Amino acid sequence: MLIGEVAERSGVSTRMLRHYDSLGLVRPTGRTVGGYREYAAEDIRRIFHVECLRSLGLSLRQIGQALADPAFTPSALVGDLIRRTEDRLRRERELLERLRTVDASAPAGWEGVLRIVELLHGLHSPSAARRQQTVLAPGEDLPVPAGLLAEAVLAESDPNVAGALRWALARAGGDGVAGVAAGVRSDDVDVRRRAVAAIAGLPGDEATAALLDALGDPDPTVRGRAALALGARGRSAAVATLVAMVVEGTNDVEAAEVLGALSADPGRAERIMTALLAEFAGPAPVRIRLTQALAEIPTAAARDVLRRLADDGDRTVALLASALLDGSDRP
Repeated sequence: MLIGEVAERSGVSTRMLRHYDSLGLVRPTGRTVGGYREYAAEDIRRIFHVECLRSLGLSLRQIGQALADPAFTPSALVGDLIRRTEDRLRRERELLERLRTVDASAPAGWEGVLRIVELLHGLHSPSAARRQQTVLAPGEDLPVPAGLLAEAVLAESDPNVAGALRWALARAGGDGVAGVAAGVRSDDVDVRRRAVAAIAGLPGDEATAALLDALGDPDPTVRGRAALALGARGRSAAVATLVAMVVEGTNDVEAAEVLGALSADPGRAERIMTALLAEFAGPAPVRIRLTQALAEIPTAAARDVLRRLADDGDRTVALLASALLDGSDRP
């Protein structure tokens, strides 16, 4: 079979077939009287073998080695190809995200595109100092896009850079809420913690909704941060978690302060009082924290409870309640 017919049937161009011949990869068995390449059935089978291996990403040199060695085992080479392909896909995904970021920023010209790329390089720098500088000094002509900030804050582990990112995200208003809120549903607990910490500083109903979702998180840190932020927004849904924080001793001082602020509403104050008093059957450390929390409730009912606790059988609780009461309120 002549080269033209082989090319037509195999889909491999005559130019590539000649290249295979020059490399010694697929050499035609014979030649015609006129000197044209003539391929036998075995040659054509080898062409298909070469094409199959090329489809897996092997180089022509690797294909030649594989076909030349009858004892060749593909496992190591295939494993290497998998790693290289995964690395290429990772780079391609990074490029895709970079292009999407540029597109989302809607730059007016190439100067804007270059500025976005510069910001991307800065935010992905291995130097924490440079990442922080990129956030704090983005340039007056083009602030860091909220979507880019949201992505960065979910990935940032350095506390100083994370603080700068949250500050910049808060300045961006509600534009970055959607990007950060996606982190609340992450399988990575660190990402969820970063997401809630960032959302806590963002205004609007969308941020509040994300915090409400976080109240059901299995991680106590995520739940606690969400509850503190929701309590500061006057949301009663945070009460149960805040009371649990007092009982467990997790940021109990902050939780008690927020419960006190929520108690400015009389109906809510009664509910909070009931929840706190229901936990007094616990051990001494819990009762001490609950007594301190009661002192934050600005109601006469709370002070009445403190007066009764001043005569409590647990001396530590009694002394604490006495100290928390004003002298004029003592019987």
